[in-house]
Amino acid sequence: MCTSIVEIVRAEGAGKSMDGWFPVSHAVVSYDHPNHALLDDAIIIDFVNQDRGPGARAAVELTLESAKALQGALARAIAAAEAEESELPLARAAAA
Repeated sequence: MCTSIVEIVRAEGAGKSMDGWFPVSHAVVSYDHPNHALLDDAIIIDFVNQDRGPGARAAVELTLESAKALQGALARAIAAAEAEESELPLARAAAA
């Protein structure tokens, strides 16, 4: 089954491909037939730089269960990072 489930967001960071590290400009999340994972369908996440062509791509193909676990891990890590960041100005002010 081919789907038209695709979400594209701007992303800022770095990814590693066979050609080495490249700056990431977008993340593409889709649900479709994977290219490499031995699954009927998968959540596919591509980190790309559209200006650098198809070689600037880092990808993963996950089961729905793995994608849900990743979503939870991301949510927990983001919450912890935001808490850490909110404490930094207080720590700097106390040190001054």
